[in-house]
Amino acid sequence: MAKMVNCIKLGRSAEGLERAPLPGEVGERILNNISKEAWQQWMQHQTMLINENRLSLIDPETQKFLQQEMEKFLFGEGSEMPEGYTPPK
Repeated sequence: MAKMVNCIKLGRSAEGLERAPLPGEVGERILNNISKEAWQQWMQHQTMLINENRLSLIDPETQKFLQQEMEKFLFGEGSEMPEGYTPPK
């Protein structure tokens, strides 16, 4: 049977992740409070941020930026869209 969590992002009970997606305290917080569905939403949003902003994942500033955006997206008021972004139709 799948593990259920009270997902902070979705505001409801949903299927949880099987393991922590990141090491350390942040990964445990995600594992215990974020659903698979919300994590997939973050992964799609993160991909859009990387592509639209032409970010390099080896850059420490990019890593810091993505960490901050992940915290806002999953636990806060939400991550902002890149300047000038127009969603596909």
